[in-house]
Amino acid sequence: MSRNAKTVLVLLILAAVIVAVPVIALKGAEFGGSDDAGSVMVEEIAGAYEPWFSPVLETMLGGELPGELESLLFCIQTGIGVGIIAFCMGRFVERKKLTEEERNYAVKSMELSGGESRGD
Repeated sequence: MSRNAKTVLVLLILAAVIVAVPVIALKGAEFGGSDDAGSVMVEEIAGAYEPWFSPVLETMLGGELPGELESLLFCIQTGIGVGIIAFCMGRFVERKKLTEEERNYAVKSMELSGGESRGD
């Protein structure tokens, strides 16, 4: 097994452990989202809090977005973000390959020309 394969396997196992330990260790616990915790804290700190603005899309629709549409928009946003990150990572990999190929080409050129540089 290659070194990269071992690293990936270890990281996958570590991710599974990170997910499983809280579920096993805290049986019966409620795992709420940060939105819920944030709104509870705001109500505790400032009971009569009024938001500075309302969401643009909700204002245009005249109410809250349906849950399915909100999930769809979130998934599209996530897909776009992942696409951008994957594109950038691919560019870095290709840049590294190109510089290695250029370096190898330069070394082969010097070997074929006898290793001397000409000063014209």
